[in-house]
Amino acid sequence: MPILNRAAEMQDEIAGWRRQLHQKPELNFDVFETAAFVKAKLEEFGCDEIVTGLGKTGVVGIIKGSLGAGGVVGLRADMDALPIEEITGKPYASTVPGKMHACGHDGHTAMLLGAAKYLAETRNFAGQVAVIFQPAEEGGGGGNEMVKDGMMERFGIQKVFGMHNMPSLPVGQFAIRPGAIMAATAEFTITVKGKGGHAAMPHRAIDPIVAGSQLVTALQAIASRNTDPAEAIVVSVTKFLAGTAYNIIPEQAVIAGTVRTLKKEIAKLAEERMGAICRGMAEATGTAIELDYDANYPVTFNHENETVFAGDVAASVAGEPQVHRAIQPLMGGEDFSYMLEARPGAFIFIGNGDTANLHHPAYDFNDEAIPHGVSYWVRLAETALAA
Repeated sequence: MPILNRAAEMQDEIAGWRRQLHQKPELNFDVFETAAFVKAKLEEFGCDEIVTGLGKTGVVGIIKGSLGAGGVVGLRADMDALPIEEITGKPYASTVPGKMHACGHDGHTAMLLGAAKYLAETRNFAGQVAVIFQPAEEGGGGGNEMVKDGMMERFGIQKVFGMHNMPSLPVGQFAIRPGAIMAATAEFTITVKGKGGHAAMPHRAIDPIVAGSQLVTALQAIASRNTDPAEAIVVSVTKFLAGTAYNIIPEQAVIAGTVRTLKKEIAKLAEERMGAICRGMAEATGTAIELDYDANYPVTFNHENETVFAGDVAASVAGEPQVHRAIQPLMGGEDFSYMLEARPGAFIFIGNGDTANLHHPAYDFNDEAIPHGVSYWVRLAETALAA
């Protein structure tokens, strides 16, 4: 079966919502205008229940089917933007300096709203659909906050599904895999404390820049020498802050970055090795080194049966050849992982076509993907909740 005719008919309307959201990006949990927009649309559609303030600023709408009692399926979209200055030059570009929807969450929100409108009109299912609009995916852990707020229990959600756009994957295609599909994330900050002094007399100082530089190199051994080459791990140093002048050895240097893994035991190994390397480097250089290691999002792990189901639904929309069922895991993080720890479900990618990459200032969600995403959500709900 191809995309739904109604989804195609609604494309321009949904794209209008998306572009309106795109012009007013909001960060983290501060998605007040976005949440208000979502709430107003759900009220307009006639949702049976609308709850705001879950996970601080999340919104959940409940749509009851017309075919009697049944289960409850959750469909999730994220709402927050990124602290990036947009360079697309689009007529609907961000009007907020330093903020933009550079990951397509405006498109995710709009597509789920489109599906909510369709499902509220037709109600061709048994049980209930919970449409979940989540804040703070970009590092704030909004998914975890909604789970901790009791969202699953409050609405009786039995299974939960998520979707994210993927640049380079052609529009009309989907990609998924069972098991780990996105990485666990961790963030680290290392403070190297030395002894400041004149740059012309380094023997009278303890140079935190030299120690920090050696530390950056040594950290690469976690992936290259401490971990089985068959395992997936990324250790990236992304900040190195030190010094104020050409002729001054500073008192300290600060190094920060991220670790990505696909298994808990590898994540534990990385943390242990980083601590050992910091202790050894401090001893070798005479510096004092402090490590602040923050394990963040867990692995996004697709459940086997739900992955097969989601792939079958995608195939009903796009055709089996357009569904990639065994993609390589991505080392990016995703806090939908918390919802998948709470309930069975699956996370799928939808093609965004030949666009700039996610988190790039030239990125823009491809509105041609809208009918495919709406059709996927509708078919998933109707199939999962068939009478």
